[in-house]
Amino acid sequence: MAVRTIDVRERVLARNDELAAQVRQRLSRAGVAAFNLVSSPGAGKTLLLERTLEQFAGKIDIAVVTGDVQTQNDADRLSRYTDRLVQAVVTGGACHLDARQVLTALGRIDLRQTDLVFIENVGNLVCPASWDLGETAKIVVFSTTEGEDKPVKYPKMFRVARYAVLNKVDLLPHLQFDVDRAVAYAREVNPDLEFFFTSALTGTGMDGWYRFLEAKVRRAAPE
Repeated sequence: MAVRTIDVRERVLARNDELAAQVRQRLSRAGVAAFNLVSSPGAGKTLLLERTLEQFAGKIDIAVVTGDVQTQNDADRLSRYTDRLVQAVVTGGACHLDARQVLTALGRIDLRQTDLVFIENVGNLVCPASWDLGETAKIVVFSTTEGEDKPVKYPKMFRVARYAVLNKVDLLPHLQFDVDRAVAYAREVNPDLEFFFTSALTGTGMDGWYRFLEAKVRRAAPE
């Protein structure tokens, strides 16, 4: 008897891509940039977002969607820095956000009153690499407390990301972390990766991050 194998994952990803295209279309029509922040747990992306919301309060209208396996702790933290609704997606065990969840979240966002959308993905450098959320770009955040070889251990994430933030540079005097080696590993995987070197805790390097976001908002805005 013949056997037919159905690739369920392939079908699910294809449906996700259809929904991601809808997300991208809605954002493009509204002239809104959207960034998908991805990292390992503890790399500092929530603190990076806290500082960003604080910096642009009253200047740039930012909407935030956060994803976590359990709890809405990150959303609660971020809500202290914005008057806007921060949407928490609790995945209940799933290791990534998907386009359906983002599309649902957009239903609660007035894009006419929005300049920028941040999607804080589940802390994981494997699963989120395969899921398009309709974002303008993925931004991978890793830190000096992780190994320099993170980019070659998780190459797909660094390959699909357009930007990288090396965070916690304030700790470099206390660590055996080689920045040049980390960048070289990342460029082996993705020669076009654009880097930011930051400490969200002390503010080191954050001005370059802020200028980058301002430029992206201006470029996305309708004329």
